[in-house]
Amino acid sequence: GLIFYDTKVTVMNRVLNATVQRTADHAAPEITLDPLEIVGGEIRSSENSYFCQAARQLGCVPSSQLCVKLASGGDPTYAFNIRFTGEEVHGTSGSFRHFLWQVCKELQSSSLSLLLLCPSSAVNKNKGKYILTPSPITYAEEQLFHFFGQLLGIAIRADVPLPLDLLPSFWKTLVGEPLDPDVDLQEADILTYNYVKKFENISDETELEALCAEIASQHLAMESPDCPNKPCCKFTYLSLTGEEVELCPRGRHIPVGWENKDVYAAAIRSLRMRELQSPECMTAVRAGLGSIIPLQLLTTLTPLEMELRTCGLPYINLEFLKAHTMYQVGLMETDQHIEFFWSALEMFTQEELCKFIKFACNQERIPFTCPCKDGGPDTAHVPPYPMKIAPPDGAAGT
Repeated sequence: GLIFYDTKVTVMNRVLNATVQRTADHAAPEITLDPLEIVGGEIRSSENSYFCQAARQLGCVPSSQLCVKLASGGDPTYAFNIRFTGEEVHGTSGSFRHFLWQVCKELQSSSLSLLLLCPSSAVNKNKGKYILTPSPITYAEEQLFHFFGQLLGIAIRADVPLPLDLLPSFWKTLVGEPLDPDVDLQEADILTYNYVKKFENISDETELEALCAEIASQHLAMESPDCPNKPCCKFTYLSLTGEEVELCPRGRHIPVGWENKDVYAAAIRSLRMRELQSPECMTAVRAGLGSIIPLQLLTTLTPLEMELRTCGLPYINLEFLKAHTMYQVGLMETDQHIEFFWSALEMFTQEELCKFIKFACNQERIPFTCPCKDGGPDTAHVPPYPMKIAPPDGAAGT
């Protein structure tokens, strides 16, 4: 936290360029995707998704082939090239960026089960933010998490921000920072946080009884074995994926009472923290990421900086875009139609601006920094910078 982000990025970029493994004389791996598999936006089965199509084809490519130098200038070098069946695309840049955009959409939809909408979303807190789905994983799912980690590294080398909305707890666990049992629980699952707090703040047994009665009325009422008419809670709780789990051995048969209520609250909290860290999934993600970029780099980055480097900012800064715009052949910033253009963009909502960026360069987010501001010898622009505004093609006219 004591080093400026720009300084870290400079160091990181040097390390990434020093760890290039695919040299210029090696052809890029190529994958073929069939857009018809996902026609109509409805993916019939997850195997047809671009994500799974790509994971299958890249599974047999050595990861060293994906470690390329940082993207810069013209048509940059990317980890792999993409061909869409039946479509003619010029250059490799547009289809690669379109692929990353589509894959992020798939990850944050119901077609793939790798990410889970955080429960707080249901009550309008951290709306639309995701976490890793915490559950025991099969070998096939482990391969997909590994590929997800590789994509994070590939996006960093390509400098294409991924439009992913993940909770801070994901980035904390990724860079190896411990989670805060209060802050992170509240961000991810505010209902469970409030539930645990109720049990921690109870001052006497009558309050506990009232709370158990309230919970019993919302769920299936359970009766205490000692007093058949008294409702009580048992040592079970719902996991993030909706299964009822025992918080201790034989938890279904242990009622919550005055003497063990704090143990009950602590057990729920640690269940959620374990689910948020999702160690099996995260190990696979880190392994994938580590096959593309050196994991030692993560020790210098804070969770927020890692998010910025991988996903950029979720909004478009027009001033920044203006500063990185070039006017071609005879056009000037003071031309009337150029001024109209910028004032029109100023009226756009953020959502519309993202659509404009997607239309112009096939990605929704633009990198947070641009190398051209350094003025050094390696100031080749990273696409989509600079934005170019040119006169119309063909005959002169209005």
